[in-house]
Amino acid sequence: MDTTYMPSPSISPTPTKVDKVDGLEASHVPPPAFSLGEGFDFKVNKPPTGRPIRIYADGIYDLCHFGHAKALEQAKKAFDNVYLLVGVCGDIETHKRKGKTVMKDVERYEALRHIKWVDEVIEDAPWVVTQEFIDRHQIDYVAHDAEPYGSSESGDVYSFVKAQGKFLPTQRTDGISTSDLITRIVRDYDSYLRRNLERGVSAKELNISFFKEKEIKTKKSIDDLRKQITNMILDHLDSWENQNHHLIMGFAGRFGAETMVEKLLYKGRLLSGKNTPTHSSNNSVKGDSDVE
Repeated sequence: MDTTYMPSPSISPTPTKVDKVDGLEASHVPPPAFSLGEGFDFKVNKPPTGRPIRIYADGIYDLCHFGHAKALEQAKKAFDNVYLLVGVCGDIETHKRKGKTVMKDVERYEALRHIKWVDEVIEDAPWVVTQEFIDRHQIDYVAHDAEPYGSSESGDVYSFVKAQGKFLPTQRTDGISTSDLITRIVRDYDSYLRRNLERGVSAKELNISFFKEKEIKTKKSIDDLRKQITNMILDHLDSWENQNHHLIMGFAGRFGAETMVEKLLYKGRLLSGKNTPTHSSNNSVKGDSDVE
């Protein structure tokens, strides 16, 4: 009896409730990975019955974010009864193969333990899944997005798993990744330096020079002075305007033109977005429908 099947392009995704997270779509209940309505060039085994289905999801999980959590949610909800194991690669292997991480491996392990979809964290996980590893942990499926993930040993570290029918494809969340987060930090580098200097973090702790520290503090002083001047102008604007109004109305009164000038001033305030009516000491504006 054939124990494998191909995900059918004719199967539609399960409807999900969708909302927005910082302008990104976020599904509360992602559909099972094998019914995404997409065709793949590998087969996926039928799930075992009568016991929990053991799914393994590995990764670096640096700056663990909701994109990571959504991928794990898809794996956890792929079947009714799933035991989700998450392998987190350690610092030595990760730094050698991919580069420096922001978080230490012990921090990344702990972050994964606090995601509700995760049943077990496997520390210092292997970069490439082997048959021995699958057998030792009794893994039924390895969950990851279907894009080939290369290494020095293979063009796709999951090719071995795909060949066995044990690869369960998940969907990536567009618009969020660890690289995106690091790019934001680098882009706003000076802002984050200023924030931490204001909190009392030393230049030495931030690994910046004395001159860089002075540059950041000088920029802050200039920004603070600009804000003070702007606030001072705004605070005194109304009083200056009222003084000018009285001077103008006093001058207009010498020629009996108070009402006409008052109307002109009122229209000017409307055009500038200030719809509070002005009043002279002796006259008030009434009447004309174009200023009501």
